[in-house]
Amino acid sequence: MIKNALNIEIPEYLEGLGKLEPYQGVWNKLQKGWMDEQTVPPAIKARLPHSSKMHNNLEEAILKCNPRNGMTVSFHHHLRGGDCILIQAITILANMGIKDITLASSSLTSAHESVLPYIEDGTITQIYSSGIRGTIGEACAKGVLQKPFVIHSHGGRVRSVQTGKIQIDLAIIAASAADEEGNATGTHGPSAFGSMGYAMIDAWYAKQVVIVTDNLVDYPCVPPSIRQNYVDYVVATDTIGDAKKIASGTTRITKAPLDLRIARIASDTIINSGYFKNGISFQVGAGGASLAVARFIREAMKKHNIKGSFLLGGVTSYGVDMLNEGLFHAIFDVQSFDAAVSSSLKEHPYHIEIPAGLYANPFNCGCMINKLDVVVLGALEVDVNFNVNVITGSEGEVRGASGGHSDTAAGAKLTVVVCPSFRGRLPIIKKNVNNVVTPGESVDVVVTERGICVNPKNKELKANLLEAGMHVREIADLEKEVDKITGTPEKIEHTNKIVGVIEYRDGTIIDTIKQIKV
Repeated sequence: MIKNALNIEIPEYLEGLGKLEPYQGVWNKLQKGWMDEQTVPPAIKARLPHSSKMHNNLEEAILKCNPRNGMTVSFHHHLRGGDCILIQAITILANMGIKDITLASSSLTSAHESVLPYIEDGTITQIYSSGIRGTIGEACAKGVLQKPFVIHSHGGRVRSVQTGKIQIDLAIIAASAADEEGNATGTHGPSAFGSMGYAMIDAWYAKQVVIVTDNLVDYPCVPPSIRQNYVDYVVATDTIGDAKKIASGTTRITKAPLDLRIARIASDTIINSGYFKNGISFQVGAGGASLAVARFIREAMKKHNIKGSFLLGGVTSYGVDMLNEGLFHAIFDVQSFDAAVSSSLKEHPYHIEIPAGLYANPFNCGCMINKLDVVVLGALEVDVNFNVNVITGSEGEVRGASGGHSDTAAGAKLTVVVCPSFRGRLPIIKKNVNNVVTPGESVDVVVTERGICVNPKNKELKANLLEAGMHVREIADLEKEVDKITGTPEKIEHTNKIVGVIEYRDGTIIDTIKQIKV
């Protein structure tokens, strides 16, 4: 074992993953301006003239891809809670007798819980994902997988594919419209879901790519989010899922009074931070309180006649309204959190679809998060060193998503984390979080209903907020106050077995997840 920069013990080697590199700081691997790891070339393919890519059903297309034991299969999560393609595909592979599958979905949601039996029977033995939720997360924390799972950021996923750490044998990509050659989009059709930004890297690098659509259109399909030269096969099906289920509790603006209070304090923090001025670029993360901040910022921009540069990331219809009102010049959309966003993405020239690599991969010369002024993020837990956990719950279960959390926190000039100081009888501000996803080094301020805690590294921000008369306090004092209210929770009992690792965005290991004792 060796200790990383956060004093967390990381094994030098882990069966199923190989040699591990410990996290050494937010910018440690990026200071040279390039990535030491070698990249792998995308797959090179060819087809005979006038040959058809169309297949009658998904099973037929998968058979054409020569499935084998030990393969890596990828999916994207743009339909979120409404997706049905992942389950269909894994069921087909299981019925074919395929075993030892590595599942590399950009995220796993509640819609994918019925895949659990295929994990338990060894059809799926490893998972790479930005998030794992529900019964799958609980089972993974108890050690159901035969190999350690990997939690990575959205930007980190792109780097992993480019370096061959994730070698995708088969990418199955749902599209709300596609043509016979595989030109595909999510911007129109009965199941329109918006941006396909997370699936683009899969299409570019996978050895075989299958587009599945419930809206086969005449050639050419426009606008093409994914182009035909990356696509091997096309399947027309009855449905790719329910776009109405894209919006969930984490993608709607909250109506809870406590969360609205926190959102109001957070917006006042931004307004008085020194960054609230013409040209501001802005992102809010998933989570009702985070999204509510946008509501108050919108009001303040109108009041102070502020015109922003761009909105970034997961986009809601609320963000589209701000674009249409002229509050921001452009939106860069890697994922649409609301099906209503799709029409704007199709029609508005400054609502721009971007791939995940452009959004958040640290190893390129134009990563969008590096132009970000302010990001507002949620948290399951925050510790006195400003480290944030968005993965594991109070009982050690895997229940959240890394997503773009650590990516945006690293790139933004001002990273604001919003959370209540406690939920129920569980402290959110703690001495130590269960697991670190986003290091405190990249967090500027934590906003709770009991006050604002500024990272000591940001003295100018603290001075600005104090001058504005805001309730700024030390995070250690807040932790003690919360502890008196909730008491200290019993320590989660783990075995010594590491069932998963949390990758930082540069590929280093920031933390490990140990098996829960049952």
